[in-house]
Amino acid sequence: MCEASAYMINGDQQELIMEAVDTVEPEDGGYKLINIFGEQKFVKAIIHSLALVDHKVFFQKSPD
Repeated sequence: MCEASAYMINGDQQELIMEAVDTVEPEDGGYKLINIFGEQKFVKAIIHSLALVDHKVFFQKSPD
């Protein structure tokens, strides 16, 4: 399985946003996340980093 988990970085904390993420699409100043179950979530953030071997996507709040 190649799905990832998405996290929001808040300072030195990592908050889980969604598990089993299959698709990350840019949309309206943020990203739409879609997991393998068809669940969708929008995050108004920028991509902070990717840890591909660990299957993790890290987001950081967008500066307003």
